[in-house]
Amino acid sequence: MIQIKRATADHIDGINKVCSDGYRDTYHETHSKEYIERIITEFYNHDRILDEVTHTNEGWDGWFVALEEDHVVGAIGGGSVGESESEVFVLYLDPGRRGEGIGTKLLEALTEVQRQKGASKQWVSVAKGNMKGIPFYEARKFALVKEQKSFANMDNEEYTSLRYCRAI
Repeated sequence: MIQIKRATADHIDGINKVCSDGYRDTYHETHSKEYIERIITEFYNHDRILDEVTHTNEGWDGWFVALEEDHVVGAIGGGSVGESESEVFVLYLDPGRRGEGIGTKLLEALTEVQRQKGASKQWVSVAKGNMKGIPFYEARKFALVKEQKSFANMDNEEYTSLRYCRAI
């Protein structure tokens, strides 16, 4: 049985693994290996996740994990981006666990926290061509608002992010 709970320091290695494996699985056909490994090194490392799990701030709602017998099978993190606007910053699952409703449960948990903090809109960025994330978010009533250059692009990279939004 899947449990959704706020992450603790005990979940750091599981968050790192599920996000790294999920990122590689999602982008191996659309992004260079160098880009993928650069993002994983920057965002899914022990020290960063430890800080994000143990410290919340005004714009960060923390990490939530999906657990099966204390094993992390999914993770989500997000925060506020305006007075009444929030964002899903990251959502990944163990690649072998897609289609089980785990992502939906994680999104519902984060959405409830954001709603309780006064958010009425929720944003997410999805890489153009991400045919795992785009259908997931569109099925949950996120609507495409605009395209923009991916924030992590280096000078020689032309990756595009799709900005989606929904009322919550």
